Amino acid sequence: MNLLLDTCAIIWLANEDDKFSESAVKAIDDAWFVYVSPVSAWEMGLKSAKGKLVLPEPLQTWWPRMIETHQVSEFPLYGPEAIRSTNLPAIHDDPVDRLLIAIAMAQQFTLLTPDHTIHRYPHLNTLW
Repeated sequence: MNLLLDTCAIIWLANEDDKFSESAVKAIDDAWFVYVSPVSAWEMGLKSAKGKLVLPEPLQTWWPRMIETHQVSEFPLYGPEAIRSTNLPAIHDDPVDRLLIAIAMAQQFTLLTPDHTIHRYPHLNTLW
């Protein structure tokens, strides 16, 4: 299984937070690849600028350090996925989540997220 981490999952992984479910921890340990998206970096940058997210160092150094430390891979956002995100059912209105959903669907990744709204999308593999 290949995983794509929701933004909150990236933060919790980096912080070694205990908010992960047992199945989420097992999925990360057993995954062939664990991916993060630059969409999450963008979301984190926006939240940091508004003071809603405090990181121990600037995002410019935190992001690559997190990727290296936790041995995750960055999966790019492509135009077809961006377009697909605009055609998804109106279940979730958060543009970042919609982009992550579209990436996961297009690549057949399992999206690791605690967001119950995301779990309602048909044809999307989610886990938490």
